[in-house]
Amino acid sequence: MSIQHSIQHSIQRQLETALAPLHLDVANESHMHSVPPDSETHFRVVVVSELFAGERKVARHQRVYQLLAEQLQGPVHALALHTYSPDEWRERATAVPASPDCLGGSKTDRAG
Repeated sequence: MSIQHSIQHSIQRQLETALAPLHLDVANESHMHSVPPDSETHFRVVVVSELFAGERKVARHQRVYQLLAEQLQGPVHALALHTYSPDEWRERATAVPASPDCLGGSKTDRAG
């Protein structure tokens, strides 16, 4: 198992254990950004959990950020979160918003 693959697997495993999701999708979207091939630095996470019922979006995101603090300090650069209670998920008819396009560039591309 590669290091990159283990990052995605680790994210999935941590969220499964802590949130007991009814639905979980962890997608590597690094290929849509200005990163080397086979990177795993940008992820989209869709998680549906009973634990989110009655919880505001900010609190849900804080919960996920806390769970993934180690990855966010190191290899993971961006995390697009879509967090839903089961009722919200049903109302959406399981449709997930698309991630925004990468605007390109990086810190090293900035004009000085």
